[in-house]
Amino acid sequence: MLADAEAADAEVVLPLHVPLDLALTLGPLLRGSGDPTMRIHGAAVWRATNTASGPATLRLARDDATVLAHAWGPGADDALTAVPDLIGLHDAPELLVPRHPVVAEMVHRLPGLRLPRTNRLFEALLPAILEQKVTSTEAWRGYRRLLRSISARAPGPMALLLPPQPAAVAALPYFAFHRFGIERRRADTLRRAAVELVRLEGATPQALLAHLRDLAGIGPWTVAEVGRLALGDPDAVSVGDYHVPSLVSWLIAGERRGDDARMLELLEPYRGQRGRVQRLLEASGRRPPRHGPRLSPRRFERC
Repeated sequence: MLADAEAADAEVVLPLHVPLDLALTLGPLLRGSGDPTMRIHGAAVWRATNTASGPATLRLARDDATVLAHAWGPGADDALTAVPDLIGLHDAPELLVPRHPVVAEMVHRLPGLRLPRTNRLFEALLPAILEQKVTSTEAWRGYRRLLRSISARAPGPMALLLPPQPAAVAALPYFAFHRFGIERRRADTLRRAAVELVRLEGATPQALLAHLRDLAGIGPWTVAEVGRLALGDPDAVSVGDYHVPSLVSWLIAGERRGDDARMLELLEPYRGQRGRVQRLLEASGRRPPRHGPRLSPRRFERC
């Protein structure tokens, strides 16, 4: 239990009937080790979020048979209600039928890997847009700077920031993003998306994502990233990614280089579960041999 000084506003104990690795399941939500909205701290995962009832901070920890969830803030009850989706208890990894040795190996090695579902579309969309066609280092640096400028402190004992609301991002002029290291292309995409989400407030995450597909700057890669994290879509595969096609081609077919067409060909037997296969391969820790220079981070704020 937490110390009295850290007493939560609400808590719940969830019995576990399936394997679950919290860090492995929720790891894709973490935008680098300095993510101001989330911490994986020892055996516990902390996450700040916005809910329909207001902001909240979650602390999740598990033992052999249960997950203990504490929540702080006006949105504490809503955040606790969303925990089963968040930690993948409604996910169905058993639907994946391995057809290659490496996939079978990873299913066996990582039984606790489940696909999270946050149901918070903008919380997945904002970092996904910032990660378009840049290095992770560059994207995460811009994400941290943006949040430190416009986000409020999250409730609870952990020093976290809340993900920004669409209205706060929509209100920024494009040139305000320059000091965060975010160039106009990504800034304009982010502002357009935020404006649309404000306009469509109250729509379901599925309806919002379907609408955003038609916005300039929102392509298949961004839709897949958001679909996999916000909606828990097991078939969302990262077409257009700099690394994933070669990773899939290397681990499944032993080919050092791969493009989107080859990746989709290799994943076709897993249609319906292609995103899950991608996640398992990413979690393997294996990478193809390098065949070219890495992307170099850029510093727009110095221009």
